[in-house]
Amino acid sequence: MALLEDLKWRYATKAYDPIKKVKQEDIEKIVEATRLAPTSSGLQPFRVIVVENRAVREQLAEGAFNPECMLDCSHILIFASWDSYTPERIDEVYNRETDERDLPRRRFSRYTDMIKELYASQTEEEHFIHTAKQSYIGLALALAQAAELRIDSTPAEGFDNSLVDEVLELHKYGLKSVSLLYLGYRDVENDWRAAMKKVRVPMEEFMIEIK
Repeated sequence: MALLEDLKWRYATKAYDPIKKVKQEDIEKIVEATRLAPTSSGLQPFRVIVVENRAVREQLAEGAFNPECMLDCSHILIFASWDSYTPERIDEVYNRETDERDLPRRRFSRYTDMIKELYASQTEEEHFIHTAKQSYIGLALALAQAAELRIDSTPAEGFDNSLVDEVLELHKYGLKSVSLLYLGYRDVENDWRAAMKKVRVPMEEFMIEIK
């Protein structure tokens, strides 16, 4: 039940205390929860960029829907996905798996050849749509880990992706931004959501059972 209580506690924070900072060890725990997320074929086709620097935030805030959160929170996590699947990227992942498990390389070649052929038949746009979807699994686990640590958070898509990509030079890593996660501690006096009851669709309407 602990996870459910954590999720009931959290909400999308609308105002952050600009003074109170999240400990580095807790940021690392949140990123680790994201790193451990399941992904299609185990490829982990996304990365997390952690931004604390004020000057960088000010640049990013120019394209943010809620610049106050971006500037006042403790840290920003940027979830960025591979811009495409390539044979080289797939081989890198599976070579790591076989090396760390003391298995011969190409141990999984039948499978990797199959997914390489599949992705070769798709466009880079289709690739990015797929990798972006994978990143949301990591985002969900980051939200849950933050709640367990009683760190406030706000997931966000309201930002200028092209600006974020440019400022952070994500093209150097073959990445494109997907979503943001603001982390910090709520400013209760200025957050209009802080005292509100959490409301969700009732379970009897949300869960559709096919027996």
